[in-house]
Amino acid sequence: MLPFNPIKRAKDVERIVVKNGKRKYYRFRFARYYGEIATLDTIGCCLLCAYCWNYFRNLKPENYGNFYSPEEACDKIISIMERRKLERVRISGGEPILGEKSFNHLIKVIQTILELKPEAVFILETNGIMLGYEEKFCKKISEFPVFVRISLKGWDEDSFEKISGAEGKFFELPLIALRNLRDLGIEAWPAIMHEIFYSHRKEIEEKIKDVGVEIEEEYLEAYPFVIENLKKRGISFKASLRY
Repeated sequence: MLPFNPIKRAKDVERIVVKNGKRKYYRFRFARYYGEIATLDTIGCCLLCAYCWNYFRNLKPENYGNFYSPEEACDKIISIMERRKLERVRISGGEPILGEKSFNHLIKVIQTILELKPEAVFILETNGIMLGYEEKFCKKISEFPVFVRISLKGWDEDSFEKISGAEGKFFELPLIALRNLRDLGIEAWPAIMHEIFYSHRKEIEEKIKDVGVEIEEEYLEAYPFVIENLKKRGISFKASLRY
């Protein structure tokens, strides 16, 4: 039922995807982003973004993936890093931070990878909801040499609600997260979906001008279900889509 409270949804989803210190993942892979990177794809998110390529897995997280301990997940991803001779690693697919349990799992993954691969560049991809809601998570992350990419889901409350499915009043949380992380000395930056934000970039630039960071642009994966979701929610998008 849209819109929903993303904090409540985070807790509900966490109960499904985190059990006894283990987190649900559905694959471990090589990707060409960031100049080639090893990727852990998680299951479960506190948002249901219309353009999410992982939409159905995050809609019904109980139906997908398998549970892995931090050590098991690290074994798999380090194997890929060594086989492909990669230095970069990231968590993607779902939201890595849903609450205390998922956050503790994440920290153990970060610790283990950086202990075994001190030269690794760890990129944390997040929607920033829980980082904006719980500043203590930002403070803990600042203990590690990680990079944080915050994917923004709108340029105001109305667009945030349409895109993410969450109540518009939570729009500011990712922006708060970005400021908190930067204040703590963490290399963090925002990312926006080009085909959705194309005529609203200046609006979001104005909202984060005090942070002084470049905005990364990502590009829509125009799967048929993505186009259908965008149309159902009344979200305008550029016609020049890539698939």
